[in-house]
Amino acid sequence: MEFILLDETQQIYLQQAAEILRQAFPHCYGDCAEEVVQEMLTEGRVALGAVRDGRLAGLVGAIPQYDLTAWELHPLAVEASDRLQGVGTALVGELEKVLKERGCLTIYLGSDDEDGSTTLSEGDLFENTWDKIRKIRNLKNHPFSFYQKLGYRIIGVIPDANGLGKPDIWMGKSLVR
Repeated sequence: MEFILLDETQQIYLQQAAEILRQAFPHCYGDCAEEVVQEMLTEGRVALGAVRDGRLAGLVGAIPQYDLTAWELHPLAVEASDRLQGVGTALVGELEKVLKERGCLTIYLGSDDEDGSTTLSEGDLFENTWDKIRKIRNLKNHPFSFYQKLGYRIIGVIPDANGLGKPDIWMGKSLVR
């Protein structure tokens, strides 16, 4: 597997990136995947692709924040046939290296729970918030467990961000500690 910085000259990979996003997140990117890929290429952002056997196996992006000391990881998507083979883990690791070289101290992300995939979707998150975060359980293969394995920690939640009982789970990782 090879990692590449995606840019406007790689039209085939950009088309594949849009299809991967559409496939991975049909409810979010079903009708706007091409626009999201173009946003990933905006000056100052980072867009990485994992190439395997001449095709894009996955992509990850990052958006600079806080004068480049903190970056938001957004999005991460892997081709269905390449999932559970280390592509996502490798992409996140490569992104962390690139961002650290650019002065990033903290990388963070939001991981929505829109379908009751965690115990954080049960009840009112405005009550006993940190206790509920400490006791979080994964009910339906929510990606927060993937990020935890990579060293990310839950640093907060936005209750009801996606509707009643549908929180956004914020995770972060220090790249220097």
